[in-house]
Amino acid sequence: MKDVNVGICGLGTVGGGTFNVLNRNASQIAGRAGCNIRISRVASRTARTDLDLGDIPFTTDIFDVVNDPGVDIVIELIGGYETAKELVMSAINNGKHVVTANKALIAVHGNEIFEAAEQKGVIVAFEAGVAGGIPVIKAMREGLAANRIDWIAGIINGTGNFILTEMRAGREFADVLKEAQQLGYAEADPTFDVEGIDAAHKLTILASTGFGVPLQFERAYTEGISKITPYDIAHAEVLGYRIKHLGIARRREHGIELRVHPTLVPQEHLIAQVDGVLNAVLVDGDAVGQTMYYGPGAGDEATASAVIADVVDVARAVALESNHRVPYLGFAQAALEDLPVLPMEDIQSAYYLRIQAVDHPGVLAKVSAILSEHGINIESIVQKESELEDGKIPVIILTHTVQERQINRAIEDIEALADIEGQVVRIRAENFS
Repeated sequence: MKDVNVGICGLGTVGGGTFNVLNRNASQIAGRAGCNIRISRVASRTARTDLDLGDIPFTTDIFDVVNDPGVDIVIELIGGYETAKELVMSAINNGKHVVTANKALIAVHGNEIFEAAEQKGVIVAFEAGVAGGIPVIKAMREGLAANRIDWIAGIINGTGNFILTEMRAGREFADVLKEAQQLGYAEADPTFDVEGIDAAHKLTILASTGFGVPLQFERAYTEGISKITPYDIAHAEVLGYRIKHLGIARRREHGIELRVHPTLVPQEHLIAQVDGVLNAVLVDGDAVGQTMYYGPGAGDEATASAVIADVVDVARAVALESNHRVPYLGFAQAALEDLPVLPMEDIQSAYYLRIQAVDHPGVLAKVSAILSEHGINIESIVQKESELEDGKIPVIILTHTVQERQINRAIEDIEALADIEGQVVRIRAENFS
């Protein structure tokens, strides 16, 4: 069989996993690819003593890999934005194919990268950038190609899901975050995970793949989980919901929704049962209905599984000397629709509201009247008289589905009442219909 040479840039968690799996399963991978996939060069800022590179050339300069004429496929696993972009664009300009696990790079610079790859006749593959080892990009581009995708919703950050899972036992956010850092689930600076930026990168890619629109990360609405309390988690459960940190993309008549935020999910729904660091993505197609893709969203060999699946995909094209392949975002470039991302005020949702009210007669009536004035119907209301403290009483309200602008204006009016203390806590709810 023909040899296809790959160069690995980055020997961190995923890079090491990719190296190990390529070596361990070499014969099986070759059988599936129809060619021998050979690691011909490795680059990393520092060497790893736990990896036996044998006679494979090692360099601390990643651009040595890009400029090596013997390398057919560059595997970019260094992460980040600018250096990774420079590396990938250099590889493309040198006529090399690229496989990457870098969701931030694709979400922010993907349109430019794909255009350059089209012009040079090379392939850029990025399955590992979304949901680790779960092949959701391939599922949407290929398995669901007959469908009009109406919405996508997913738990696409394992750190956030771990934190919310542990908080169901009554633990505080800060305590669980510290444990997540100790376990290696969260970085020393956890902002990307807990504030939803990582999930927004992934959602941007999912939405473009599902709807056939350009990548537009800068328009994604992002809200984190740092303000979620065990109190809200417990009372969501009383109402029949669990709180999950979801990325949601939904097709509407005049555009698409693109949003990441804490969300109430019905307890009986499958995605509500996804706990710990696992990921899950729901995809709703007009022909197939709802499908769910579930599994590890991170980890060395789990993510390496997706990286190598892309390597096999590209190696087949190299071995056949053909670039005939599924379009990057599942749609031909000329077929992409520049649909607008709707402002958050236009999205529709049900809402969980937690209001701290002074225990005066008529306060609940005033709150109900304000909601009614703004066309908001109440599904459930709980007044926690047993938790009366310092003359204040928590009121929990679950609304029917309304537009965000309605709830925003109602919250402003509620917070302006003399008998309301502090800000109203608002969490959106989804019933996946």
